[in-house]
Amino acid sequence: MDIQSISPDIIHKAVAGDIQAFEEIYKGASSFVYNVALRTARNREDAQEITQEVFLKVFKSLRDFRFQSSFKTWIYRITVNTTLNVLKKAAYDRRRQFEYHENISAELPGQAEAAETFLEQRDQKAQVDKLLEALSPEYRACIVLREIQGLRYDEIAQALKININTVRSRLKRAREILLKRGGYHEMR
Repeated sequence: MDIQSISPDIIHKAVAGDIQAFEEIYKGASSFVYNVALRTARNREDAQEITQEVFLKVFKSLRDFRFQSSFKTWIYRITVNTTLNVLKKAAYDRRRQFEYHENISAELPGQAEAAETFLEQRDQKAQVDKLLEALSPEYRACIVLREIQGLRYDEIAQALKININTVRSRLKRAREILLKRGGYHEMR
């Protein structure tokens, strides 16, 4: 079973509380969710954690699915947003941990230059995060995978299950948005 074989009937049953139907949704969509998360996070443990978090969100918000888009698109959006939030939280946690060590290091002689470098890097990271927030999830996923994760266009297309021309188009539009905001060079 794969994500394409999840019928509206199964979704309706899951919304009505049928646990077996939700298990079918999980079985059909879990490998898709995991692969999107793995390609974006590039870490198996994070991808597993993201997959669990995505299905908690799906379970809680399945009744909000309106069949206006495909189920695959809906779950993809949840996966991408969850992945980006987990990556952002991990970056925030690393910054906080680094700030803690910076405070200790700043008290030691000769560490002022290292602390200053860290502060510059932290400010740049905050600017990048702010720029990413200006992009739609589709554009954000493509730009993160290309500019931050370093994936090739074909790898992005495979990870997001979209056409390579769609990847090119989304990257072009995302870069245009970032350039208008004066921040594309910050991403590189």
